[in-house]
Amino acid sequence: MTVILIVLVILLAIAVAVMAVPLVRRHLARPAAPPSTSDPRILFPFVARGLSPQALDAALRLAAAESATLVPVFLARVALDLPLDTALPRQCSMAMSLLEAIEQRATEAGIPVDSRIGRGRNRRHALRRTIAQERFDRIVIAAASNGSPGFDAADVAWLLENAHGEIVVLRPSADPRALSLPAAAAVRPRTPAFHRGRDGRRRTASRARETTRSR
Repeated sequence: MTVILIVLVILLAIAVAVMAVPLVRRHLARPAAPPSTSDPRILFPFVARGLSPQALDAALRLAAAESATLVPVFLARVALDLPLDTALPRQCSMAMSLLEAIEQRATEAGIPVDSRIGRGRNRRHALRRTIAQERFDRIVIAAASNGSPGFDAADVAWLLENAHGEIVVLRPSADPRALSLPAAAAVRPRTPAFHRGRDGRRRTASRARETTRSR
């Protein structure tokens, strides 16, 4: 009788193990939970001589409205014959000056900042590497138009097709003062911007601000 009981217990254990295998496999096959977005982050990429104070002002207003961290990224160009991690004294010096100016503006507004220097063979390559490596919820960039600093139409189109999250593209005015960060820090955009929401639709900048206030 004892032998029969032992055999039954062994058979029951084997049956339980066999039934548990599919459950374990399904559990392992589940994708990992996405990282927490409790700390919103707004990516603000720019290039040398392409920092738009108007776009920065818009990024700061969004960060303040959403209690988000501003992530300014200076996109540095590395020549093809050099390693990507090579020292870039001239560009890094320029980057530090611009990033310090941005950090000062953000600190005055009580906005946390997490500055970066992104590297690439050209601005699009640097932008591609940046969006692949950084965590963010929204991107704010300036589009070059009528002599204003920013990204050209091809770069903007590429970003809209390849970047995740919300994207705000601002077209600043051609006012020469926009090229000077201290002089144009408080200037608001004079021409419409468009905004791509999570649903993929484009909205005007005013509509984007209404969406922000409704949250």
